Amino acid sequence: MLVRAVNLKKYFKTTKAVDDISFAFSSGQIVGFVGPNGAGKTTTMRIMATMDEPTDGDVFLNGISVQQYPEQARRMVGFMPDSLPEYRDVTIEDYLDFFARAFGIRCNRRHQVVQGIMAFTNLTGICTKYINTLSKGMKQRVSLARALIHDPPMLILDEPAAGLDPRARIELRELLKALAEQKKAILVSSHILSELAEICDSAIFIEKGRLLRAGSLDEIAGQDVVRSRVLIRALCPDRELQVKLLQIPGICQTRLPGKGVEADIEGDEKDSCAVLSQLVGWGVPVVEYKPLKVGLEDIFMNITKGELS
Repeated sequence: MLVRAVNLKKYFKTTKAVDDISFAFSSGQIVGFVGPNGAGKTTTMRIMATMDEPTDGDVFLNGISVQQYPEQARRMVGFMPDSLPEYRDVTIEDYLDFFARAFGIRCNRRHQVVQGIMAFTNLTGICTKYINTLSKGMKQRVSLARALIHDPPMLILDEPAAGLDPRARIELRELLKALAEQKKAILVSSHILSELAEICDSAIFIEKGRLLRAGSLDEIAGQDVVRSRVLIRALCPDRELQVKLLQIPGICQTRLPGKGVEADIEGDEKDSCAVLSQLVGWGVPVVEYKPLKVGLEDIFMNITKGELS
């Protein structure tokens, strides 16, 4: 399955919530949707899930236009909003059964589907509990189960980890990895960028409704000014090592993480080797020189300005 957003726009009077963005990704990918608050992420996701109409442009799911054929597109998407609506006197099992009926899943097969989804999301043991009595983590599980009830090839998850405790975040992460192994295309937004970095192979960055970057994490990091990051430890005080590093051309930033010095180097691996050679030439007793990966948080801070649309 290939997902394509083509010149997508959404205007609210004079506000450009989504301003002519295009991107694509395929089955089996977990794609992070990253941007500051008010960047247009939720609006874009709602359009992709056929819950809102664009001002212009379109989204294609396996070639099917969400504009022209919303009913067909809707069956291909499972949408998980940032919070599950409150329902009184409705159990988890009844709630999932209702949505299975809404998607036309009949009789015995519906029972099998609901039981299977509850087992996958670890809800079987609490299936008789009322939704309005659940914790945030359990509500997120129910919301994910509902998005999966019709076995869609694409999932759109809006801040699924918001408000979850560490154990619930880890469990959610493992569920998403399992779904990607089932060849589902997954678009997930989150402000917990360290979590996204652990599960995503690609990312889409937007700000003020405009596309900033899109592609694999390595490609996006490679487009940044900072190409190399290293951790250096030496048999001398870290502060002394930091002063030495700042004297070397190409070192654009240093940090003291607690043990050693992290340094950002403009350029590629040859430039990184030149830094090590310079330190050794000065007689600095280097005991560790380890390349580090530039993370989503670093990319986010480097390419965004915190502007709102």
